[in-house]
Amino acid sequence: MAKILVVDDEPAILSLIRNALTADQHLVTLVSDPKQVRQTDLGVYDLILLDVMMPGVDGFTLCREIRAAVDCPILFLTAKTQETDLMYGLGLGADDYIMKPFGIGALRARINAHLRREIRERRNVLYLDNVRFNLSGKELFIQEDKVPLTKSEYEICEFLARSRGQVFSKEHIYEGVFGYDGASDSSAITEHVKNIRAKLSKCGIDAIETIWGIGYKWKL
Repeated sequence: MAKILVVDDEPAILSLIRNALTADQHLVTLVSDPKQVRQTDLGVYDLILLDVMMPGVDGFTLCREIRAAVDCPILFLTAKTQETDLMYGLGLGADDYIMKPFGIGALRARINAHLRREIRERRNVLYLDNVRFNLSGKELFIQEDKVPLTKSEYEICEFLARSRGQVFSKEHIYEGVFGYDGASDSSAITEHVKNIRAKLSKCGIDAIETIWGIGYKWKL
């Protein structure tokens, strides 16, 4: 059971999502006015769903405002199909997006996959040169400096680092990190890797190598 916040200006969508998620025993809070989210105690939630196209405050703006206040997964609900829009949303710190219209089964599977990832047990520490993975806390350190990765960015790093030197396609990474049964979304991996590289480069680390036409590998 998880606490989930859903923000969407369409009552029919809110009702549909509530019915789907309560069937999985989740506690669902519905918000139709995005401005109300700013007064909400976001720390209590295990996952947040944000519609992208809302009047007044759109989902992108809301994600940017709340990302620093929460460390739970943020998923976009979006009818936008332009890759630039989707990549922009991931760049703001979202972990994933679900395209509208969506099937109930796919919605539940996608959300539960993110929640399973949150509670996955980890007990060890992984050292690779100057990079240290706190596997229990899902944190990555360069020497003693913590790198501010989102949860999805961290999981991609750990996935690659655990099999360093091995090349994985974007589809394989997506499946290995998120564990979905549906089609992989390689464009999301591309943007996440871009963000990871930018953050690691600030610490003087170049850890992920692109193998053109194949995918990525952890090279340290």
